[in-house]
Amino acid sequence: MNIEELREYCLQKKGVDESFPFDKTVLVFKVIGKIFALTNTEGEFSINLKCEPEKAIELREKYSGVKPGYHMNKKHWNTIYFDDSFSDADAKKWIDDSYNLVIKSLTKTQQQHLKNL
Repeated sequence: MNIEELREYCLQKKGVDESFPFDKTVLVFKVIGKIFALTNTEGEFSINLKCEPEKAIELREKYSGVKPGYHMNKKHWNTIYFDDSFSDADAKKWIDDSYNLVIKSLTKTQQQHLKNL
């Protein structure tokens, strides 16, 4: 996976938009205004993704490319460094998981709005 494939995959999800809210290099993907993925457009390609705390630890133990979230709450976020320890399909599943976790945290009104998009 590269940054263009990441963008395409994230933007195909319902209610997602992208922006650079922090600076000119940190690309952020949000669903209904809540971050579910972010990446730096310069330097080594990686993605920060939200994750259930128990699963976050499990993934870090299993895959060398999965580390505690860089500049994030390490209990709830992982940073995914693309190495050969996992497949693009794994990365897409983790993106899906992050997206779905954020949707679960939305209010019922926001979830209904998302369904109606």
